[in-house]
Amino acid sequence: MSDLDVVYDDAYLIAIDKPSGLLVHRSWLAREATEFALQRVRDQIGQRVYPVHRLDRPTSGILLFAKDADTARLLTSAFAERQVQKGYHAVVRGYLGDGQLDYPLREELDKIADKYAEQDKAAQPAITDYQCLAQIELPFAVSKKHATTRYSLMHLQPKTGRKHQLRRHMSHLRHPIIGDTNHGDGRHNRFFRDHFGCQRLLLAATSLEFQHPHTQQAVQLELPVPEELMRAFQPTA
Repeated sequence: MSDLDVVYDDAYLIAIDKPSGLLVHRSWLAREATEFALQRVRDQIGQRVYPVHRLDRPTSGILLFAKDADTARLLTSAFAERQVQKGYHAVVRGYLGDGQLDYPLREELDKIADKYAEQDKAAQPAITDYQCLAQIELPFAVSKKHATTRYSLMHLQPKTGRKHQLRRHMSHLRHPIIGDTNHGDGRHNRFFRDHFGCQRLLLAATSLEFQHPHTQQAVQLELPVPEELMRAFQPTA
């Protein structure tokens, strides 16, 4: 098994580039899974690590761990208090411009895992800034209504941290993220699988900015946009 790519590493923190499909930690909701980012990072550096935030299983990108419980507590608090700036790239259906969506979201509950959770909890504030980086119109009739199909490469910045916020917000705007099997469009998901060989959710955590909990210095982490997200926007020979 190859090592995970390290984005940042010091005496207190380590950040890796989590592949799409890798769980952050063991979950009985995905009992078939045998690999987890938490255990792989622990084995890779030879010491215990503590997760301070999460990425959905199909989302790739920057995943930050603390190397001790005190640092984990400080960083978890920073995430909770919205002191961490997160940036993502995504491919969405259609042409979407720039803007901000302020649309509260009800908590998504799992029928089994959240059996005893409050079922009618009020919707919580959820805000996402979005910026269009590129657009493409392709000569394929993915839907019967149009002879061509359009896509946008987006930069997304969630200002809150609700479950599946980016996926749900893009769906609410009627520009779902490609590869989203829960909130997306199956026709376009299949088109990307068949035409571009994309087998994943086209959403990646590409930047993370925060104040180091011990040195108080600004930490800015950044990854390039994954190749899978760029395939539709690359010129053909």
